[in-house]
Amino acid sequence: MREIVSLQVGQCGNAIGAKFWELIAEEHGIDGQGQYGGEDDLQLQRIDVYFREGSSQRYVPRSVLVDLEPGTLDAVRASSGELFAPEDFVFGQSGAGNNWARGHYTDGQELGEEVMDVVRKQAEGADCLQGFQLLHSVGGGTGSGLGTLLLSKIRDEYPDRVLATYSVLPSPKVSDSVVEPYNATLAIHHLVEHADMCFTLDNEALYDICFRTLHLAS
Repeated sequence: MREIVSLQVGQCGNAIGAKFWELIAEEHGIDGQGQYGGEDDLQLQRIDVYFREGSSQRYVPRSVLVDLEPGTLDAVRASSGELFAPEDFVFGQSGAGNNWARGHYTDGQELGEEVMDVVRKQAEGADCLQGFQLLHSVGGGTGSGLGTLLLSKIRDEYPDRVLATYSVLPSPKVSDSVVEPYNATLAIHHLVEHADMCFTLDNEALYDICFRTLHLAS
């Protein structure tokens, strides 16, 4: 089986990641506790790509959830935390303050090795690791700074594995920070350098889809 390890970094990355795992678990017939409750054996085919089988026939996502502050991961844990293994949550206490340098060089650097320990454990649990996917925003401090730091570390340790990123680009209409363009500029350099594939998502387009097409209230 060709397994994929997913990293979700920062508030945006974890918001997208939480929805991603909700949908892919539903597709495979996995409930909120990681138990298979589907009715079609086809749902269990290739389930090992994104899930590993734990004790009591419980399926656990091959995921690493990362943030420099605990609030976002607390929200994920409250909504769907039973699906994830507790050791896959890695977080700091200070936050990056929308600063790429804090996420990449100072606070992020301190957390980076702890995250890589979890990544190595996930990689070692795979029979034939295909690669990694990174869910993040390039506008914030954690997603851009720490996200690209982890990208470079993974590229150094696993040079022959596929690295794909799903990167949300900032928009002036949907922005709460004037430094988002600077964070994005600094992050994109590392994406070009280290990633094999970058799927770029426009934050304003996502906003319009949610409110104008899907008519979501929040």
